Amino acid sequence: MLFKNIVGQKPQIAKLLDMVKEGRVPHALMFTGTEGCGNLPVALAFVQYLFCSNKQADDACGACASCLKVSKLIHPDLHFVFPIPISKQVRTSNDVLTDFRAIFLNTPYFTIKEWFDELGAENKQPLIPADEANSILKTLSYTSYEGGYKIMIIWQPERMNTTSANKLLKILEEPPEQTLFLLVSNHPEQLLTTIQSRVQLLPFYGIDSEDISRALINEFGCQAEEAKQVALLSDGNYREAQLMLQNIDGATTYLQNFRNFMLVALKFNGTPAVTTVEELAALGREKQKYFLQYALEIFRDCLMLNYGSADLVRHSGAEKEFISKFSKFIHQRNYERLCNEFNDSFYHIERNANPKILFMDLLLKTNELINMPA
Repeated sequence: MLFKNIVGQKPQIAKLLDMVKEGRVPHALMFTGTEGCGNLPVALAFVQYLFCSNKQADDACGACASCLKVSKLIHPDLHFVFPIPISKQVRTSNDVLTDFRAIFLNTPYFTIKEWFDELGAENKQPLIPADEANSILKTLSYTSYEGGYKIMIIWQPERMNTTSANKLLKILEEPPEQTLFLLVSNHPEQLLTTIQSRVQLLPFYGIDSEDISRALINEFGCQAEEAKQVALLSDGNYREAQLMLQNIDGATTYLQNFRNFMLVALKFNGTPAVTTVEELAALGREKQKYFLQYALEIFRDCLMLNYGSADLVRHSGAEKEFISKFSKFIHQRNYERLCNEFNDSFYHIERNANPKILFMDLLLKTNELINMPA
């Protein structure tokens, strides 16, 4: 993984490069951020830069023996710990390391859910058990194979049980020489405060929508308008943007669905309402969630336009034209209630609510709200 392959996160990458150039790499770093922000890919790019024997000014060379080994996650001085589904066959990360390599190399921005789905363990609790902590101690007690750093990446350290966390704390207090810990966390607040105090935090934030849009065009060859639309909905989560793009049927799909829904809601009539609900119910859960997210984005831009902040409207083209006409139905009295209703629907769709009942209920409530006088 090279820094140039990372989507966004330029300030964080610059900080890491400065650490290396100034010779002040701490023994323990924690990359924090929400899913899809790219903190794990950045950790691997950082490792590749550290091991590279022909470093460039702002990236690893990508061609030396060390780079090639890191790019395949097989460097002998690079070790991994991550949540596993405990069983008789799986006791530590090493037991499923081949699977971990495969999912990362195929989908660097993968989520914990996708990881457990890959293992066929979606109904098990992700955990870093006490045996794992013992394995860390043993692994790091050996000298490095290539005479440099020994690097331990711990993905999702918040999944450690208490015993594991306490053992990790001890080694963080007295780390072996030339050892670097990289903790990659989505929920650092769940870690022991004593662990948090012994690592240097590097926070990662949601990726800028323009960076996501460019990356989607490069990866999928999609149209600029489609990429921009998905980037706005992804809320800084590149993995969400990838999945979203794979689940739509064209750049105008969201707008068409939203326009149809609002036309029916405006002048409620039984037959068109049933047709609209059946069409939404047939989309599948992921597309239904994207429809609801899209609606929230449209409501937001309508409010911006109504309050004289046209420069803050994030949509363009046909969507902006639609918003200019639809915005008269969104105002201070109904905006918050509309957002609450669509957010509630999103929550229930995630929990497998009956989509026909849910969307009919949402249609009736939307009819009441958008016909409310300002």
